[in-house]
Formats: sequence, structure tokens, C-alpha cells
Amino acid sequence: VRCLDEEEIERRVGSLRECFGSRHPDLDDAWLRHYGQIKHRLHYESSLSDARRLYLGALCSGEYALESAALFNPSIVPHPDQSGLPPGVLRFVLSLRATGEGHISSIEFRTGRIDADGAVSVEPPPRHVRAPHPHPDPTFRRSSFLRKLREMESLTPFAQGLMDSLGDVFTRSQLDEALSAADGSTRGGQPVCRRTAECLHWLAEVNYQVRFARDLPLSERVIFPVSSTESNGMEDARFVRFVEDDGTVTYYATYTAYNGRSILPQLLETPDFHDFRASSLNGAGVRNKGMALFPRRVGGRFAMISRQDDENLYLMTSEDIHTWEDAVLLRRPREEWEAVKIGNCGSPVETAAGWLVITHGVGAMRRYCIGAMLLDLEDPSHVLGHLELPLVEPPEPQRDGYVPNVVYSCGALVHAGRLVLPYGLNDTTTTFATFDLQELLAALDPRQG
Repeated sequence: VRCLDEEEIERRVGSLRECFGSRHPDLDDAWLRHYGQIKHRLHYESSLSDARRLYLGALCSGEYALESAALFNPSIVPHPDQSGLPPGVLRFVLSLRATGEGHISSIEFRTGRIDADGAVSVEPPPRHVRAPHPHPDPTFRRSSFLRKLREMESLTPFAQGLMDSLGDVFTRSQLDEALSAADGSTRGGQPVCRRTAECLHWLAEVNYQVRFARDLPLSERVIFPVSSTESNGMEDARFVRFVEDDGTVTYYATYTAYNGRSILPQLLETPDFHDFRASSLNGAGVRNKGMALFPRRVGGRFAMISRQDDENLYLMTSEDIHTWEDAVLLRRPREEWEAVKIGNCGSPVETAAGWLVITHGVGAMRRYCIGAMLLDLEDPSHVLGHLELPLVEPPEPQRDGYVPNVVYSCGALVHAGRLVLPYGLNDTTTTFATFDLQELLAALDPRQG
């Protein structure tokens, strides 16, 4: 690029704009962002023209087909904006796991509505989507870092002293300054200090913030893997509209960060689907996949459905949404269609009869089915009943796909007396099923009949 004259650089940039400009309204901004990721490698950076910077950014850019392999495992929550709708109509947000080349999974969104008669419609998707901008200086909670360092057995005196030099809430730049001040120690042949510094950098990477432009339609937003722990995907986000005791609403999602070798359960939170914070989950109870948060506190505590042992369903409660320790066994696999293991299909749904938990069961031949169970409203550790037969099974002749013989969901909701259940089919596509709520509750607990 340095060998090309300015006229040729401008010609090439113009040609690229002509080829890709109609596909990306913020093309120059994207090129400049990508250039910003490599400019620290260029000792002559200050002498480059704007056009040359754009061209270098374009050379480090490419389009990625997010859904080229599959679009599946949805969850559904009420949309933050319910204005302008006819009576009895609910607007929703659907999150989806989009899988593209290299089996990399990201989180996409769709919007739609459920009519008063239970009819579901999804708005047509856009041709292109845009990733969020990283927060320029994200904030972190010192208590979360201390818990994770202790859990990783990395809370050395060096780490404790460094953390003590920071406030209860600190920024990435403040952390970098503290690490720079301790840099002499880390380069002085003290491996413990170096390991601690590496752990702190890793924690800052997995606890990140991103934001979308306010005017960007929700269905044009995609959260693509950001940290190294997510390098192979963000899997199976289970979104829930969580209402605090004071009425504050936050949308949370538990998801699985996957780097191609190991998994890390993470928490995503947003008040409005514009600004998102990803954070690590802590404690002995944070193991395996499929954690799903209750939509409100139960008995003054956060509650979560989990599966620590990759076989049974458990209930966890905590005073801190980021830390989960003890778990109580809820239910073991019992029916033929769930003989291998059971799990949840999203956050529990509150009904007058109890907490409705949509489950999945894995049976022989790795066949996934969707079931349901009902938990006591005041004491969710008490199971009131479960379905002996599947609610949804892999249908004929649609059992083939990216992963055959699978139906799977990451969340449902109730509207107009019906359970609305979006689910993935064979890890390839997404569809919907609806059920009369009272009939389902009666099947789970005969007292509801």
C-alpha cells in the first residue's frame, strides 16, 4: 500500500465504494474502525492520508454470512415499546442463534406481533445487519473481579493490592493505568504477578460493553463474538424480561461462550436492546450449559434453573445475580424420550397455577423433544407435575437438517391465554407452536382442570 501513489489509492477506494456502498450505509466508518485495530503496528501512521487509511481498513474487512449454516434456538420476550398497537396485540422481540461459516454463532434479533387470537407474525428480516460499537471505556465492578479471581485461585497479594487501588466501579483505562504502574513488578521475573496481570486482562475482555445506534432498527442488529472466550460463538441466549421489586425492567440473557475447546456461561443485560453489557458468572453453581433466570425475585432472591451435571434439572437461588453457589435437585430424567438427560428451554413463565418450565429431553439416538413441568409459585423447589409425553417432537418428514432429530427452544411467553413457543428445528430453521394455556396446565397438574 505504501508503494501506491495517492491517485491509485483514491481510485481503489472509489471502486470499492461503488461495489459495496449500496450494501453498507456506514462503509467508511467500518473501514476506519478496522484500520484503528492495526494502526498501532504502523510506525509511519501519522503520515498516511485519509484515503490510504480507508484502503488499509478495507483490506482488513470482509462480509460474513451470519446465517449461512443455520438460524435456530430462539427465545421470545415482550418488546420494550408496546405503543401504537390495537387492543389485545403484543409486540415481541425474538432472539436467534445464527450460525455461519466456521460454525461461529452470533445473536440476531427479529420483531413481530401476536394478535388477540394468538396468530403470530414476524416482520421481514433486512438484507444486512450491523454489529454494535464497543464502549470506548467500559466500566467494571471490583466485587465481580475479586470473586472471579478468588474462584480462579488467582487472588494473590499482588492482585489484592492492585484491586484495592481501584474504586468500587472502575474503567478499563483505570485498570490499564494500575497495571502499567505495576509493570515493573510483572517484568521483574515474578511469574505470579504476570499470571495475575494476564487474568485481569482476560476478565476485562470477557466483561465488556457494546452499544447500537439509537436509530438502527432492532432487526438490523447483531451481537457478534467479541472476546476470545466467544471466538467460536455465542450460543443459545435465553432472554427474559426481568422485573425488579421496585418495578425496574432489565432484559437479561444467559448464554454460552465457546472458544472451540471450552465453554463459559455468561450473562448479557440490557435495558432497551441498545446498550448491552456482557459479564462473567461466578460460583460453584456456574457449570455446564442451559442456565435460565426467573423473571422476578422469588422470596427476595434471584432464582435460576440450571443443569450442573449435564443430566438433571436443578434450582439455584442467590442474593447476587452474578454469583451462584448451591443447587437443589429438581428432577431427574424419567420418561423414555428423556432417558439420556433433561434441560430447560428458557426462563420459567409465571402463571396463576405456578411456574411453567418448558423443558427438553434427550433420548436414544440423540433425539431431542420438548416437554414441560410446573413448579410451585412460592416454593419453586417443589415440582407440581410434568408431562409424561412430549409437547413437541421432531416431525416427519422434517427430521433431517444441520443436526437431525432435534427440536429446541430458548424461551416462550404467554399471551391471550395461549403459550407461544418458538423453537428451532434440526438446528436449521425456526418455527412457532401455540398451545391453550389452561389445557396445558391441567395436563401438568390435574387440580387445574
